[in-house]
Amino acid sequence: MNKSEYALFLGCTVSVKGLNYELSARKVADRIGIKFVDIPEFSCCGFPLGGIHHSSAVTIAARNLALAEAQGLNIIALCSACTGHMTEVEKLFANGANAKDLKRINASLKDLGYQYNGGVKVRHFARVLYEEIGVNKLRKLITDPLTGLKIAPHYGCHYIKPSEIFDGFDDPIHPQSLDKLIEITGATPVQYRDKLQCCGGGILAIDEETPVKMVKQKLDHIKEANVDAMILVCPFCNIMYDEFQPTVESTFDVEYSIPVLYYPQLLGLAMGLDPKKDLAVKQNQVKVTPLLEKIEGLRGGK
Repeated sequence: MNKSEYALFLGCTVSVKGLNYELSARKVADRIGIKFVDIPEFSCCGFPLGGIHHSSAVTIAARNLALAEAQGLNIIALCSACTGHMTEVEKLFANGANAKDLKRINASLKDLGYQYNGGVKVRHFARVLYEEIGVNKLRKLITDPLTGLKIAPHYGCHYIKPSEIFDGFDDPIHPQSLDKLIEITGATPVQYRDKLQCCGGGILAIDEETPVKMVKQKLDHIKEANVDAMILVCPFCNIMYDEFQPTVESTFDVEYSIPVLYYPQLLGLAMGLDPKKDLAVKQNQVKVTPLLEKIEGLRGGK
């Protein structure tokens, strides 16, 4: 399979809530030399069904894998949950393993006109940047380093866990990949309390009060670290920290005003891409203008 060409899997949340993520990822990929191929027939990854109907969840994921396999492409996903679920299914059938299950799944897919043979790899976009493009190559593409910025990385739950399905990509206890990806932009990754805490989005539909408290706790710790912005790589985490930040502020009578950027937006800024046209920062819920003004000031107004 072509290592510079991938099927882009957007999933459900990015298409509705993360257009700034999609646009910035496309622009950054183009600058790096990664070609995204859109497959209109892609559907939900199947993850939301995993807890109530495992077979359906696996079949939905396998259908997406079959669509990419038919075009001879591996998959790049922007959502951590989509990546994790489809990777689990990919591993389930890799190298002819679980032939009985694969036969059963393909029997279901046959009625829809698909077949999956187990030949597709799924990677999160951030992992491709870190592991396949590499920090050394990315560093050479930095034209406008973000020197002087302090950035809080948020890994979330599904980006590196469960670790056994990600081939030792990063340490689930002491992860470093996002920190190093921040470093290549010229910014400084900042350590803070409860860095690996979940965003709480997984229980939002059944208990809004608890995840809002969880978001507050993390934002409190990030504010204590005196950062300029927070970066993440998952659209649902973004909902919790960017979209819900005003809700937390009004609920608890606090003020954060912490910009929350997707990593491609941060990388794009360091590559000299236009913040509004190329990186869609106007779609970020928390205003990014003060951050952009600080960047300009640190660069001496250049």
